[in-house]
Amino acid sequence: MRKFYLFLFFVVTVSSFSQQDAWVYFNAKSNAQIYFDSPSKMLSQRALERRSNQKIALDFKDIPIEASFINSVKASSGITVMAKSKWLNAIHVRGSQADINTLTQLSFVSKIDFADKTLNQAGKIAKMNKIKSSSKTKSSKIDYAYGSSSNQIKMLNGDVLHQLNHTGSGKIIAVMDAGFPGVNTTQPFKRLRDNNQILGGYNFVSRDNDFYNGVSHGTSVLSTMGGYKENSLVGTAPDASYYLFITEDDTSENPVEESLWVEAAEKADSLGVDIITTSLGYFEFDNKAYNYAYKDMNGATSFMSRGAEIAFSKGMIVVASAGNSGGTSDPYISIPADAISVLSVGAVNSSKNRASFSSIGPAFDGRIKPEVMAQGQATVVSDAFGNIVTANGTSFSGPVMAGMVACLWQAFPEKTNQQIRDLILKSSDQFLKPNNQYGYGIPNFQLAINTANDSNSVSNDSFIVYPNPTSDFVVISLPEPFKKGTIFIYSLAGKKVLEQQVSQESASISLKSLEKGMYLYKMESVDFSKNGKIFKK
Repeated sequence: MRKFYLFLFFVVTVSSFSQQDAWVYFNAKSNAQIYFDSPSKMLSQRALERRSNQKIALDFKDIPIEASFINSVKASSGITVMAKSKWLNAIHVRGSQADINTLTQLSFVSKIDFADKTLNQAGKIAKMNKIKSSSKTKSSKIDYAYGSSSNQIKMLNGDVLHQLNHTGSGKIIAVMDAGFPGVNTTQPFKRLRDNNQILGGYNFVSRDNDFYNGVSHGTSVLSTMGGYKENSLVGTAPDASYYLFITEDDTSENPVEESLWVEAAEKADSLGVDIITTSLGYFEFDNKAYNYAYKDMNGATSFMSRGAEIAFSKGMIVVASAGNSGGTSDPYISIPADAISVLSVGAVNSSKNRASFSSIGPAFDGRIKPEVMAQGQATVVSDAFGNIVTANGTSFSGPVMAGMVACLWQAFPEKTNQQIRDLILKSSDQFLKPNNQYGYGIPNFQLAINTANDSNSVSNDSFIVYPNPTSDFVVISLPEPFKKGTIFIYSLAGKKVLEQQVSQESASISLKSLEKGMYLYKMESVDFSKNGKIFKK
């Protein structure tokens, strides 16, 4: 794994691996209708409301994995079940190659995918506190004493959102990391504790409720969002609420950590989390046979990236650090930053120049990655002892961004995750000229909020082009006052490749005739014009 940590890298020499890791996929869920009839059995009310607000229907992926299937695998000789995923209807197992292959004899097993690709043929959660509903509007603007953390917030014009009382209140962020020691005791997190903003958590590695231990990397990550020490450190989302999940085992590098991450993401979904932020990125493992290659950075190969994409489809926003390999011979992003809908974040210094360690794009299939940038060099953080220090890594630019995502979404709670993501990209300083080093650039959250306000003044329903990226077609959602118009699609060279009339009744456009890649569109009606980009994958 490429750790985006401050700490030293340890090289583990392994001579042989008699045990293999694999994902076993099931072909059914016999209990589906029970859960469709009673969705509260699988999702909290807050999770159901998030789905309802974004018009996201329940589907097969939401149904819990069949317990009898897991029990049958556990009873199989030589097999240890390490993790499970209802979204992918799969479990992560460990055992000998022969014992794992024997599982194909079970009627409910559809396929087995070994972590060693050369072998492939063609818990109890801690008690959670319910978030208090809160509109939390104030008559006077907020002026935080940011101290040395001022630059990382003002670079994004995040202070403007704070002054408008958009400080993350009412939004929930799940932090996936390696440990959170000191969060329950030190001063920079006292405000979170006093206001009951830490809703709970779980240690998926040790399968227990002790998430205030482990490596302090997660502590520093959390501090960039929720830390608060006047004149020293103020996080980007000081009034958001947080779940803290340990999914990274710092003692080894193994694909099971991908599975634990997906399991945690599913738990976050069920709890009604809005944003997942992760500073973990995977590429290399102790067993070199498990390593990924750049060709795998396509958003569709790794278990973790597929899970992150499903998380987005459930209405959450996933923010992932791009990686710290920019200065190496293999400088590209790692998983899950390669996932199509993940908002991957690179690092700049205090002067807005790209940090040399910040991993670059594109994704293997040519998509712009990372999407955006934030301060990740000399980022102001808290350590496990409450000391305010600086640290380097996209580990910190990612959560700095995640906190601002919460603030923007608080300002426009009626918007979908896709709309919030689009607002952030379109507010970025290189949106019209993205590249593989900076993506779309550094977002301007003041511009994002102004753009959203302007859009709302035209209509309660924003103009939307979805799905984007797409493989076959896009659907145009016109603002309510406008009944019809014309969409023009151009290549990046400026050549018109498609023109079609669009109305409220006929809003689907086929892109099957177009090659894969990025296109520009312009939507025009009598009193309405909109420009943007479409990516055909």
